[in-house]
Amino acid sequence: MTIRTASPLTWWLFVVTAVAMLAFAANSLLTRMALQETPIDPASFTAVRLIGGALTLACVLAIKGQRPSVTPSGMLSAVLLFIYAAAFSFAYRGMDAGAGALVLFASSQLLMIGFGVFRGEKTSLWGVVLALGGLVVFLMPSDTAPPLIYSVLMLVAGLAWGGFSVLGRDSGAALVSTANSFILAVPLSLLLLWQQWDRLEINVIGAGYALLSGCVTSALGYVIWYWVRTRMAAITAGTVQLTVPILSAILGLLLLDETLTLRSILASGVVLLGVGLTIWTTRAAKKASKKAPAQSGSHDSD
Repeated sequence: MTIRTASPLTWWLFVVTAVAMLAFAANSLLTRMALQETPIDPASFTAVRLIGGALTLACVLAIKGQRPSVTPSGMLSAVLLFIYAAAFSFAYRGMDAGAGALVLFASSQLLMIGFGVFRGEKTSLWGVVLALGGLVVFLMPSDTAPPLIYSVLMLVAGLAWGGFSVLGRDSGAALVSTANSFILAVPLSLLLLWQQWDRLEINVIGAGYALLSGCVTSALGYVIWYWVRTRMAAITAGTVQLTVPILSAILGLLLLDETLTLRSILASGVVLLGVGLTIWTTRAAKKASKKAPAQSGSHDSD
């Protein structure tokens, strides 16, 4: 009997994927820590995060011998990135890390799935119903549900992130596109600072969390993720992101003393199950449609 063992590349891919998912989950944790434990305001956090990410990605492009550019789609991506980052920061004034990550992840994934359906992709209606139903239950008014205003802000952040991801996926050069978006979003973040001037509260520790989020868990996290995605099947890449809300909830539980209720756990499970089922069936349908013409052609030639 032959026992197969994973190759070193497989284990390395697993480790790097885990690092990328932890980086994405850490974005929620760092934002929540900054806005809960320091007096920094959301506008300042957003600006420092975007500026830090822009500088880091500009350095990455320089190392790779590439240059940023300005295009109409890049401008739109920058606007969506800014909306995501700003709404994300303002939402985390009143949401736990895990709750925010779940709403962000579910809304962004559902928008991308909806865009795929609009383009003619087939998917599981049951999966979409499960995800939406779980999200509604999770956000229904209760003693433990996040306040509506913060939930709406995170929903906006998720929809903006979903649109940003769709544009990046269609750009053909994800790393360059993301770097361009961060750089072009910097003027928008400065405009936000001007608009919120009377409410600004700069704090060194809070700014440090924002820099960590922008430079490390955002910019370098995306660089790592793009490396992973080129070596991973599309369905795996979509499904593995289901771990981000779970990791965020665990980190919030361990480091911020946040709580998890039975209702939120069950609702979160339904949302993740629905999104996972939808991703899986969409990819399976796409794979089957690609095989169909080849099978039909071989049958006709017989």
